[in-house]
Amino acid sequence: MTDGRYRILLRPSALAFTASPTQDLLSAAAEAGIAVPSACRNGVCELCEARLVAGRALNTRTQQTISPAACLMLCRSQALGPLELENDAVMAAGQNSPQQMQATVVEVRPISHDVYRVELKLPRRRELNFHAGQYLSVLLPDCEPSYFSIASSPSAQHIELHIQAAAEWQSAQRIIDALKSADSVTIEMPHGKACLAAAPDKPLLLIAAGTGFAQMKSLIDYLRETGYDHPIRLYWGVRRQDDMYLQALAQQWQEDWPPFTFVPVVGDSEDNDWSGHHDQLVRAVLASGADWRNVEVHASGSPTMVYALMDALLAVGLPESAFFSDVLEYAPRQ
Repeated sequence: MTDGRYRILLRPSALAFTASPTQDLLSAAAEAGIAVPSACRNGVCELCEARLVAGRALNTRTQQTISPAACLMLCRSQALGPLELENDAVMAAGQNSPQQMQATVVEVRPISHDVYRVELKLPRRRELNFHAGQYLSVLLPDCEPSYFSIASSPSAQHIELHIQAAAEWQSAQRIIDALKSADSVTIEMPHGKACLAAAPDKPLLLIAAGTGFAQMKSLIDYLRETGYDHPIRLYWGVRRQDDMYLQALAQQWQEDWPPFTFVPVVGDSEDNDWSGHHDQLVRAVLASGADWRNVEVHASGSPTMVYALMDALLAVGLPESAFFSDVLEYAPRQ
């Protein structure tokens, strides 16, 4: 026991959390940011069932002790010591199996001059697990899959997307037109390994370019729910001020969440190309004064920006294992 709390290990994900002797295991897992499928929270739906591998637990409904090899409901169980549990529905970061499904289109509305906020409702929402920071694909007939970061927390009732669709981008406009005209759309999710299955025990730097902000919003919403109290700093780089489509939201986070700092990085120059703004964003991050040996970095943007940022941070001492971006998976260096 550490500080009056027991260590709980989940298999096969190898995720761990701590629980007090008076706390139900489902609440303790949620407090650590670990998503366990659940619905009723009273032991009836059986979505949070796990097998007890080692240790002893208390069934709070019957007040009976649960021994190894028996099954328990996390919502109706308390730890009597360190536990090892088996729950195949809880996956390590990026290990969820993608599923295709029909999603109901709830809303499509512009939130800037070229960015739309899309809200989707999924069937059997409580049974679908994804991690903060993952993305999905929209599947239209006779089109290649289109990939978008999920902007909402895994606990949100609906899925939120931010889709940039400038007038000259025909493929993006086709997706927006399809979403506006259809009651439902086929999607596949979740995708991506640059995500959080549990709240990290170290400071975070989040770096986004353009609509890469969507992925960071998912991470931030999730971390706020877990009560994350390590320093967390968001850098958001855009070409022009009006490209920062949810700046007021980021500023509100800074006002009401003490660990959080927002650093907008705006080019505001029609003469500079986008690579120049990438350099400006990288310089701002390097000036953060972070302890590069004790920080985790998540980056979302173009491969050019992400690799420039990664190279700069590794050069000042950031361990490669502390840098996360989906670019490393879908656009690996040759």
